[in-house]
Amino acid sequence: MQTALVILAAGMGSRMKSDIPKVLHEVAGLPLIGHAMKAGASVSPARTVVVTGHGADAVEAVVARLDPDAVCVRQAEQLGTGHAVDQAREALAGFKGTVIVLYGDTPFVSAETLQALVASSETSDVTVLGFEAQDPALYGRLITDGDALERIVEAKDASEEELAVTLCNSGVIAAGCETLFKLIADVGNENASGEYYLTDVVGLARDKGLSATYVTCPEAETMGINDRAQLASAEGVFQSRARHEAMLSGVTLAEPDSVYFAHDTEIARDVWVGPNVVFGPGVSVREGARVQAFSHLEGCVVGSDATVGPFARLRPGADLASGSRVGNFVEIKNAVIEQGAKVNHLSYVGDAHVGAAANIGAGTITCNYDGVMKHRTEIGAGAFVGSNTLLVAPVKMGAEAMTASGTVVTEDVPDGALAIGRAKAVIKPGFARKLMQLLRAKKMKRD
Repeated sequence: MQTALVILAAGMGSRMKSDIPKVLHEVAGLPLIGHAMKAGASVSPARTVVVTGHGADAVEAVVARLDPDAVCVRQAEQLGTGHAVDQAREALAGFKGTVIVLYGDTPFVSAETLQALVASSETSDVTVLGFEAQDPALYGRLITDGDALERIVEAKDASEEELAVTLCNSGVIAAGCETLFKLIADVGNENASGEYYLTDVVGLARDKGLSATYVTCPEAETMGINDRAQLASAEGVFQSRARHEAMLSGVTLAEPDSVYFAHDTEIARDVWVGPNVVFGPGVSVREGARVQAFSHLEGCVVGSDATVGPFARLRPGADLASGSRVGNFVEIKNAVIEQGAKVNHLSYVGDAHVGAAANIGAGTITCNYDGVMKHRTEIGAGAFVGSNTLLVAPVKMGAEAMTASGTVVTEDVPDGALAIGRAKAVIKPGFARKLMQLLRAKKMKRD
């Protein structure tokens, strides 16, 4: 059976105290709406519809980047969840499968849970995702009779007996497309908020002789984000899971609580990660690599048995081959460091290709930007770049070429050649003592 997603992302999120739409705030480097879309992708939806409202232009731009096939529709007035889902009616016209309604501010619903919803929808007209709440508080309650779901009652509309129920509503629901929209058409707004509740479709379904049931998941999966404190809690939940999964897969984290992963970090077995390492989006680390303390990686590849850090920064486009070394206070950007090459300390290598077994001395800078354009530097295999060398791109150093310390390279250096470009030092005997005496005398007069 085909599935479709309707993801609700229209809420203002005023408790976030932000000009940024709530669903664009990030957990692990990915907007909340991206987490919902990523979860939904696990059921291979034939269609994805995102209902936007507050900050619609910004939200729709992000949705288009994450999934160009997703369709966005707008909820101009915030009249409740039932009204929000109804905005997807036209976008799902003619669809014959199951529709799953998700929320753009609920990032942790698992693939297993969504698959359970799909399976349940094959035998039930309506399926709701519920959870046992430690503190039910203001959650809607699932009123059940065995496996049958009778109705959902919002906390503000619940009786004392209904408030004692701890099986709560996550808001996530699955139903056949035609059934869902027929039920939504009958939803009214005779309630304490004057809104059209999606939850009312359960009672309407039972009134029409249709079946309704529920599946459950851990409460942590239903965590919604409404303010900055909850956003921080969600980040903590993600990081805790990511660290645990990494260690179970064969990664050593020397100080797990200080390591931060992105939503898409790929890290292979036998990788060693030191304290206070941050993996931004788009990082892949291969087998046996070592990422040492206080390093920051983003948009890069670290090859097998390569070493990074401590205190290194790998920016987007950095590609370290196996056995290469990037040391302390080194920044690599949009550059390939080939097998066995070394950039051990205090250097910037950007828009460059460093050949196999080349050695880049301390203080080396590839001068890649002229104020308007970026230019590339090519360093050949086995080259030796002396300390404090400036390579003014575009420029090439040949294989086994060398620069003397302090050289400014402005033209290509052939294979095996030595480039020396520094001013001759002038030594004046005794001048340092005389100069210091004069300076001290001036200071005494001034004081």
